[in-house]
Amino acid sequence: SVESMAGLMFFALATGLLYGRFARPNVKMIFSKQAVVAPYRDKTGFMFRIINGRDNQLIDVEILVALSRKESPDPNAPRKFHELPLERTTVNFFPLAWTVVHPIDENSPLYGVTQQDLEESDAEFLILFKAFDDTFSQSVHTRSSYMYNEVVVGAKFVSIYVPSTDGASAVDMEKLHDFERVSLPDDRAHRL
Repeated sequence: SVESMAGLMFFALATGLLYGRFARPNVKMIFSKQAVVAPYRDKTGFMFRIINGRDNQLIDVEILVALSRKESPDPNAPRKFHELPLERTTVNFFPLAWTVVHPIDENSPLYGVTQQDLEESDAEFLILFKAFDDTFSQSVHTRSSYMYNEVVVGAKFVSIYVPSTDGASAVDMEKLHDFERVSLPDDRAHRL
């Protein structure tokens, strides 16, 4: 009887572990290959795009962007982190695509910074994404980053929205990474 009970317990434990491993929800966010510094209202903005790569519904979406860089030419200098204020940090329902924008104004750590400054400080933009997956009723999260050489200054993303025959909004996922060159306002094309 002990052997019988042990066998049942082992089988139940193995089944639970396998189910937990393969049924665990994971998010498949597709980030644009480059971030851009584009015209934004009467100034500029640091931007990147994301698309939900799955058919599931994500609600209560939150995103956090931080800038990590060395603020001294000393190779042993520690890295400092600056949280970048975003135009919008949360979205209640995320069905299609989202262009995340950090407005570059006088209070931004990117204000007056050049592309060369980013390279010399070994800058990296860290992104943390979390949401609630309605299919599994669990929270999911993912992260990504852009190095200084993955930021295109003086560009804007092309529209990914396409007309649909039934009047609903649709996106062309193949255009997620597409951008076009533009001039920045205030003759600051060489600056962020």
